[in-house]
Amino acid sequence: MLHLRRFARPSLVALAVTLGSYGLAWAQEPAPQAAAAEPPATTDKAPLPLDELRTFAEVLDRIKASYVEPVDDKTLLENAIKGMLSNLDPHSAYLEPDAFAELQESTSGEFGGLGIEVGVEDGFIKVVSPIDDTPASRAGIEAGDLIIKIDGKPTKGMSMMDAVAQMRGKPGSDITLTLVREGGKPYDVKLTRAVIKVKSVKSQLLEPGYGYLRVTQFQVNTGEEVGKALARLKKDNGGKKLSGLVLDLRNNPGGVLQAAVEVSDHFLTKGLIVYTKGRIANSELRFSADPADASEGVPLVVLINGGSASASEIVAGALQDHKRAVVMGTDSFGKGSVQTVLPLNNDRALKLTTALYYTPSGRSIQAQGIVPDIEVARAKLTREQAGEMLREADLAGHLGNGNGGADRPSSSFAADKARPQDEDYQLGQALNLLKGLNLTRGQ
Repeated sequence: MLHLRRFARPSLVALAVTLGSYGLAWAQEPAPQAAAAEPPATTDKAPLPLDELRTFAEVLDRIKASYVEPVDDKTLLENAIKGMLSNLDPHSAYLEPDAFAELQESTSGEFGGLGIEVGVEDGFIKVVSPIDDTPASRAGIEAGDLIIKIDGKPTKGMSMMDAVAQMRGKPGSDITLTLVREGGKPYDVKLTRAVIKVKSVKSQLLEPGYGYLRVTQFQVNTGEEVGKALARLKKDNGGKKLSGLVLDLRNNPGGVLQAAVEVSDHFLTKGLIVYTKGRIANSELRFSADPADASEGVPLVVLINGGSASASEIVAGALQDHKRAVVMGTDSFGKGSVQTVLPLNNDRALKLTTALYYTPSGRSIQAQGIVPDIEVARAKLTREQAGEMLREADLAGHLGNGNGGADRPSSSFAADKARPQDEDYQLGQALNLLKGLNLTRGQ
């Protein structure tokens, strides 16, 4: 339910903020011609560094003349461009045609690979988060795992783009990743590549009155899907307003900025959602909520963890600043920069960091993340087995309930069907908090 009247339409249209398969946030220009015809205004008009340009030309000539194997000009120049961008920050990059196409595919919800979101840490490839229902998540890969080898090839010093290119491949083909978890010993995981179809929104009733809404990734249509899911949860609750809702953003690596704004707007009725600031005027955007409230003011708990990044942090930060939700879990990833994707000739593009984004209260998430209101670490639950204990209702000749209530013998306490909150400690704690809030409010 994004209403475009709420914000100015800049010449650099912000189409998406995503961590995608590259751990980045991005916005795309409407057309390459616009970038060529109207470069961003800047006050930096320093003269060209002629000495450095002469050195560059000399190095180019020396390589061509003396390197052990012939190297063509195109290869050398493209490598030079990649080098320029790789030394700026982990998210700026030169996108060749395949990489540019894959970046666009990743926000459509379908692409080939392992279903793993990655970044770079200390020269190694680090898992930001596995995507639900993909080869990576089914193999038990977790946020924070370091990928030290891909098919036996060390990743130390490998660029994120090269790592992603190696992990992607023909569906059905195998790949072996060597992982290290929390300083432990390296171990191998063999995976089979697949076509990754990401369903961005999942929902269900945890129990009567209490809903669960999971957003796995912010895609172009996620805002609309969340609106539908909220309506469906109310319908499943007999048409009654929910007593509480858990919004699960754990291991959500980000996605489309507009979708993050729309999802936030479903729970907010006024005020700023997010704003961006950069060096050029075109990078400054502000997004505000409209009065509509698809959530009907339902008590809300937002779950986050170290795999919650970028657009996820925008949503969690906005709801936390407006005190619309209690944020629970562990510190988020801390990805608070925006990359602008600038199309070039021949289906190539530059992905360039152009801005930082800020929560409504002015917090920069970059390299810090969202700190939950209530910290709840992940834990494994071990349920005690129910003993064969007799109850009053099991005794022969027991008196009936004075108010006419039905007997409840021990046999009526048979194990219920497994529920998500029974195996997920953080989710169970979120549900308990919602129930407590309702009790104290007299609902």
